[in-house]
Amino acid sequence: MRVLFVCTANRLRSPTAEDVFRDLPGLEVLSAGTDAGAPRPLTKELVAWADVIFAMEPHHRERIRKKFRQRPPDNRIVTLHIPDIHERGDPELVALLHEKVGPRLDALKGEG
Repeated sequence: MRVLFVCTANRLRSPTAEDVFRDLPGLEVLSAGTDAGAPRPLTKELVAWADVIFAMEPHHRERIRKKFRQRPPDNRIVTLHIPDIHERGDPELVALLHEKVGPRLDALKGEG
C-alpha cells in the first residue's frame, strides 16, 4: 500500500510520519508539503501514486480534494487533526501518529 503524509512545509509533521511508518512491511511511504517551497512539494504525480493520503489538518485535505482530480477516493484522504505545534521527531507527535494512523492502516490492510 502506498501512503502519503501531507502537511504545509514538509519539514516537521509529515516527514516525522514518513520516518515513523516507512519501515512497516507492506507499505511504501512518502511525505509532501502543500507549500511550493517545501522540500518535496505536493504534486499530481504524488497524489495519483497514493492509495491513501493522511492530511495533517482539514485545509490540507480540502486542497487535495479541490486541486487534484486524480486522487484516492474521499474516504482514503484522512484528516488527522494534528496542529502545527510539534518539532520533527517530537515524542508527543510520534505518539499521536501511532494513535491516529496505526488503526486506520490496520483497517485498510484488512480491506486489501
